[in-house]
Amino acid sequence: MIELVPDHRFAGGYHRDCYVHPADETLCIKVSKRGNFRESTREAKYYRHLERRHVPWDLLPRFHGFVETSLGPGAVFDLVRDHHGKVSDTLEHYLRSPASMAANIDGLTQAFRSLRAYLMEHRIITRTLKAKNIVYQKTGTGNGRLVIIDNIGNTEFFPIGNYVGFFARRKITRKWARFEAAILKQFEDNDLVGAVIAKGAR
Repeated sequence: MIELVPDHRFAGGYHRDCYVHPADETLCIKVSKRGNFRESTREAKYYRHLERRHVPWDLLPRFHGFVETSLGPGAVFDLVRDHHGKVSDTLEHYLRSPASMAANIDGLTQAFRSLRAYLMEHRIITRTLKAKNIVYQKTGTGNGRLVIIDNIGNTEFFPIGNYVGFFARRKITRKWARFEAAILKQFEDNDLVGAVIAKGAR
């Protein structure tokens, strides 16, 4: 059993808390809150689907299976860190700060373009795209990539998009449009947000 303590926790959402793996700082453990393990089970199922399709893990953290922890079952994933070792900040962190946006404008613009292309090319479906579930990983001075760390998976009762490219891409296009609209509305006071989205769509 892996012993997790409060010092290991670095982030958390409504359903799960995230801890740095105490034996390997390149991994994180997602532990469900209130004993509800459904989120992790659903996510793992979709990750296995992606593995069978040999999808590259360029903009998704790799899933490494489940472990028992002192806080209950945990799902193990790659921990996304910047090139200097710091745990990468969320896209939301950058969108909230005009100064951070200005300092990373070129990298973020390219990262938006690359993430959309990646999802479309490999037919990766998300439940809902949100800025808080995406991190911007700095890979060098002025460079970076957007990595989706949560809400991966197809919730359709008949997930035809998992197997038919046309339906997958149509679904991804709709979700991406909603994602952009939500960001523009939430951060309408930051002029750079609109510029990044507009340029990233070209």
